Amino acid sequence: MTTASEPLHWLKSSHSDNGGNCLEWAPANATTTGTVPIRDSKDPHGPVLTASVQAFAGLVALARSVEP
Repeated sequence: MTTASEPLHWLKSSHSDNGGNCLEWAPANATTTGTVPIRDSKDPHGPVLTASVQAFAGLVALARSVEP
């Protein structure tokens, strides 16, 4: 579990320069808790969606399969 003294380390999508509609995720949290926090890179203080590692992997697979 992450506490106020242990802030999440957010990483931007590798496609973050392609139009600005991007996500950030905290992979270290996934390793320690089994859940993946996801947020809008334009709103770092906004809501955070939490997905299971398996659900996040499915989301990534879906995103990779869609034609740009």
